[in-house]
Amino acid sequence: MTDTTSNQMWGGRFAAGPDAIMEAINASIGFDRRLAAQDIAGSRAHAAMLAATGIISDSDAEAMREGLLTVLSEIEEGRFEFSTALEDIHMNVEARLKAIIGDPAGRLHTGRSRNDQVATDFRLWVRDQLDATEAGLKALIGALLGQAEAGADWVMPGFTHLQTAQPVTWGHHMMAYVEMFARDLGRVRDARVRMNECPLGAAALAGTSFPIDREMTAKELGFDRPSANSLDAVSDRDFALEFLGAASICAMHLSRFAEELVIWSSAQFRFVALSDRFSTGSSIMPQKKNPDAAELIRAKIGRIFGANVALMTVMKGLPLAYSKDMQEDKEQVFDAADNLMLALAAMEGMVRDMAPQRAALEAAAGSGFSTATDLADWLVRVLGMPFREAHHVTGSLVAKAEAKGCDLPDLSLEEMQSVHGEIDASVYDVLGVHNSVASRMSYGGTAPEQVRAQIARWKEVLT
Repeated sequence: MTDTTSNQMWGGRFAAGPDAIMEAINASIGFDRRLAAQDIAGSRAHAAMLAATGIISDSDAEAMREGLLTVLSEIEEGRFEFSTALEDIHMNVEARLKAIIGDPAGRLHTGRSRNDQVATDFRLWVRDQLDATEAGLKALIGALLGQAEAGADWVMPGFTHLQTAQPVTWGHHMMAYVEMFARDLGRVRDARVRMNECPLGAAALAGTSFPIDREMTAKELGFDRPSANSLDAVSDRDFALEFLGAASICAMHLSRFAEELVIWSSAQFRFVALSDRFSTGSSIMPQKKNPDAAELIRAKIGRIFGANVALMTVMKGLPLAYSKDMQEDKEQVFDAADNLMLALAAMEGMVRDMAPQRAALEAAAGSGFSTATDLADWLVRVLGMPFREAHHVTGSLVAKAEAKGCDLPDLSLEEMQSVHGEIDASVYDVLGVHNSVASRMSYGGTAPEQVRAQIARWKEVLT
């Protein structure tokens, strides 16, 4: 078979043959250029340490420092020419540094490997994303607290199985998401503490014979300590997996809330009105206002889940220490981080802008026999009835109201007494939705007083 035929088999993009394919599969510069700032920060810290320990001269270290700052400015200003032939961000930066400062650039890699270099860069990047996620979560929680405070005593239906269950308050519902996203915030903070160890100086896998000072580089880069085992330092990506795990749980919470916003903004519910900033119209139906931002959050979450599974799959079969498989650790994390930040920002905007429709919420709160549990509790509390019997009596009253086409408060006293003769007029005090929510004074309950106490607690915690 001729070379020409062989090249045709590889396809047009790889017309140069196997060499082009190997370059394409081996190169990571197309995505790891996002690590440029972290790579240059790590190299600057490494150069300073090499000079401080006498491994390189102060003049070489100064040339490296200035040259690296020049490279960084070129990248930030869009003037840097990335080369696929140089494989990755580390070699691209080093090659450009050599072009700027000459021979001293060749000494920068003393006492380190690309293995510990990329592990350090990636940790720095993930740490930055954890910080950004924390900020995004705090902003979203702040928006939810604002909604909760405004509607701490507004009644709405609480649901189980998406069926009307008991009345709750709008503030209580908002505070449920505060609790969820606050746990996400805790996971993000925990992950940051756990991952804040510096791999730099682990070299390829066994450490180095040069008298480096790993404490110095760790401190310079804001790490709490150097990693304690050189094999582990270069060969695990559990810090990225922990970020993806926390991101996935947070994404699940975002998707659940997005689903509620889609339902609540529908014509059948009309619980909330979303702002025009986070909705679109229909190209053919002028009456439509579509909750596109919420729907896109709900859909994009799958990419975050997918990233978590993909990186787990990459790592699950790798023996120690480094394998080239680990080059596939970044794209998924980059994509997940981008989508998480976008979803957090969109959700915060929707929450701040959305207008709960108080009248619709209150009208729905009393429907579907939502105070049936209050009636059962009254039978137990006032008449001393065993709860199972009270449950049966209440079920009979619900059936009577259903047959009549009315709700429980609309039954006459005589109709109630036909089911159980000891029921008296005071029962109507518990059948109103406002009385129902006000009575739920147990810690964590929906009573407005409890909701306001939780709002105050979270405001204090988050300051």
